[in-house]
Amino acid sequence: MRYQSKKIGEIASVKGGKRLPKGMFVIDEPTPHPYLRIVDFADYGIDRTNIKYIDEEAFEKTKHYTIDKNDIYISIAGSIGRVGIVPDDLSGANLTENAAKITNISGDVDHRYLMYYLHGSTGQGEITNRTGGTSQPKLALYRIAAIDFPCPPLSIQTKTADILSAYDNLIENNRRRIQLLEQAARLLYKEWFVRLRFPGHEHTKIINGIPAGWKKKTAIEVMDVLSGGTPKTTNPAYWDGDIPFFTPKDSVDYAYVFETEKTITEEGLKNCNSKLYGRDTLFITARGTVGKINLAQRSMAMNQSCYALIARPPLNQHFMYFALAENIEQFRSRAVGAVFDAIIVDTFKMIPFVVPDKKIIDLFTENVLPMLLQMDNLSMQNRQLNHTRDLLLPRLMNGAIAV
Repeated sequence: MRYQSKKIGEIASVKGGKRLPKGMFVIDEPTPHPYLRIVDFADYGIDRTNIKYIDEEAFEKTKHYTIDKNDIYISIAGSIGRVGIVPDDLSGANLTENAAKITNISGDVDHRYLMYYLHGSTGQGEITNRTGGTSQPKLALYRIAAIDFPCPPLSIQTKTADILSAYDNLIENNRRRIQLLEQAARLLYKEWFVRLRFPGHEHTKIINGIPAGWKKKTAIEVMDVLSGGTPKTTNPAYWDGDIPFFTPKDSVDYAYVFETEKTITEEGLKNCNSKLYGRDTLFITARGTVGKINLAQRSMAMNQSCYALIARPPLNQHFMYFALAENIEQFRSRAVGAVFDAIIVDTFKMIPFVVPDKKIIDLFTENVLPMLLQMDNLSMQNRQLNHTRDLLLPRLMNGAIAV
């Protein structure tokens, strides 16, 4: 069934965000005024891992550029076309100048339905076609207002949105479970290896500041630090193959990374300086976003802005992940560079690394491995839920599936 179409400007207002006044900046310390940036826009929601804030003075100067619950945000510069709905607890947040909001949405349009349309392939195509500029592409507000979307009766919109949002609710629940599992494993590491309350600590002597049997080393002594490389981007035979190609853009805020923005072919792998790194290889980003760490969920190649780390016995990959997660600020504080901060191989020579007794390492691994496996399974479930939802979305939007 083909539905009547409407333009966004006919059923809503499109308004832009606001750059902070000169001399005012976002801050890490929480205030009543969150400031939403493009990097906070994740698929179908807000990534809360690094939310920034503004103080009262900055808010007073920008308070007319906030976004409220049920508004739809859309990025209009940089990574153009990221869309989502503002959750209740971030209602009233300030919005970056690189984003717009679709607000004052008519009562005969379900805001969730419109968001899903914009997120789908047809909506993303409309956004791409209306993006102007060459050196710095941008999506103008009036062009958002001109986007057509299929507009069935409200009851059909609501049923469609209910079906799709059920998938998103499951995905969000799984994300929260992953975060809780990661937090629990990190707290266990801190309890055993920072506070030194490991099993049997009551009967272990402390010698030179560390438990007896433990050894003081540097990071370079306990792991192999391996490099990556990029095939020639001008040769299409090297790209869009079956091999994931990890770069700093692909890093995630929990243990396992599965998907990468780019892929390479076997021919591309043969013609770059990266090996094919197996599952559980630990990647650390060395340039750009410095110090993000992830375990590979499947075999991957990587570019030259990262290092692949392989633990030397008695360490293992899982223990090393949590050890580096706890001490990552040491890498960031020692990053060097005239223009951009970067981790170099010599950085690993400066990072102190305490190697516990093998029995304690193995016991810790036994405790956290079930958590990692559960995180692995939940992330696999989310990929399947994402895939199913994205298959349903266009068919629900064009009426091919009745609701």
